[in-house]
Amino acid sequence: MAEQTVEEIPTAGGPGAAGERPVGAVVRDALGVGVAVGLSGFAFGVTSAGSGLTVWQSCALSLLVFTGASQFALVGALAAGGNPFTAAAGAFFLGVRNAFYGLRLSQLLALPRAVRPFAAQWVIDETTAVSLAQPTRRNARVGFAVTGVSLYLLWNLTTLLGALGAERIGDTDTWGLDAAGPAVFLALLAPMLKTTTERAVAALAVVLGVGLLPVLPAGVPVLVAALAAPAVLYVTGRREQRAQGGRGGQRGAGGGER
Repeated sequence: MAEQTVEEIPTAGGPGAAGERPVGAVVRDALGVGVAVGLSGFAFGVTSAGSGLTVWQSCALSLLVFTGASQFALVGALAAGGNPFTAAAGAFFLGVRNAFYGLRLSQLLALPRAVRPFAAQWVIDETTAVSLAQPTRRNARVGFAVTGVSLYLLWNLTTLLGALGAERIGDTDTWGLDAAGPAVFLALLAPMLKTTTERAVAALAVVLGVGLLPVLPAGVPVLVAALAAPAVLYVTGRREQRAQGGRGGQRGAGGGER
């Protein structure tokens, strides 16, 4: 009964909301995202094979982990000679963001309990972005499902093709394909940096990560770069407090003069 009540509320998350988009338009947009990002699984397959993983290990990562940034971080650290546990830790911290996506999507999609464990595998950047962009719950569910299915299938297929292709062409460094992973990661990240704070976090993370490469073991700079977010948020919060304090002092001084 409670779920029916939520469904019937004509809010931005409910199917009865004004401005609901045609299902065909949602499917088209979701497929566009799924296909565009899914093709980059080829780059992961090449990078993974180039880092020393077998074809089946590369495919298992895409099937079970299925979060591009974490996968690229893991194989990148391994390719640089990093400790497997350190590489896994870096990948884990990058993947934690999906848990926060899940908290938001659980309210938006309100999926049946039996479906949630399966849907959790598709809670990633792209499905979250497509779902949150929809005006109603029905549109969000369609966008989530189509993006998740198309991206999961294509990402795994292109991972297999990339890993097989890497074995055929030999040393990926000779072809310059070792740069494919970082390039794809940056291409996925750049459009998400919309605010000054987000750009500052990204810039500081790059400085920390790249600057510490010659000093720390492979994989550790990625973990240290994660400190960029709390550092920037702390500085931003302090500035806002000072600005609010300054405005409050000005209002108080003005009131005294009157």
